[in-house]
Amino acid sequence: MPAPGLLIVGRIRKAHGIRGELLVEPLTDEPAAVFAAGRRLYAGTRDGDPAPDGARVTIRSARRIGGGAVLVQLDEVPTRTDAERWRDRYLLADAAELAPPADGEVYVHELPGMTVVDGAGDPLGTVGTVYELPQGLALEVRRAGGDVLLPFREEFIREVDRDARRIVATPPEGLFE
Repeated sequence: MPAPGLLIVGRIRKAHGIRGELLVEPLTDEPAAVFAAGRRLYAGTRDGDPAPDGARVTIRSARRIGGGAVLVQLDEVPTRTDAERWRDRYLLADAAELAPPADGEVYVHELPGMTVVDGAGDPLGTVGTVYELPQGLALEVRRAGGDVLLPFREEFIREVDRDARRIVATPPEGLFE
């Protein structure tokens, strides 16, 4: 669960070039707004907590490249040597500066603990861990008969109700048997 008021918006994958650019995997639906020049972000951990060093950074420039990645230049990271130290760190933004999720949308950190039900409203289990896989997100649905991995994809997830903390799913046939 991220620190109050902060949301994970990107993961720094690696240094790029010799001028301190960073290859960032956006973890937001609005990368153009989040990685805009002048935006202040926090260095963070995988759990969404601010990094122990308390680093706060300012985006100097950003540009989209293939595969959805963003090349970001930070004022505080002027060289490749500096950029190498940022590998695998997360970037956090103040939630008050971001657009709230639309109806039916949810932040990834809100998924654990949500109840999963089928189309008839019968309980299937509770979301445990959320896994980031190459194919997309997968939910570990904890249940008495054993945990199941449910792909978090449109064909299987019919509805997400943030207020009720409930997910209506149409799982692949046989998954919950």
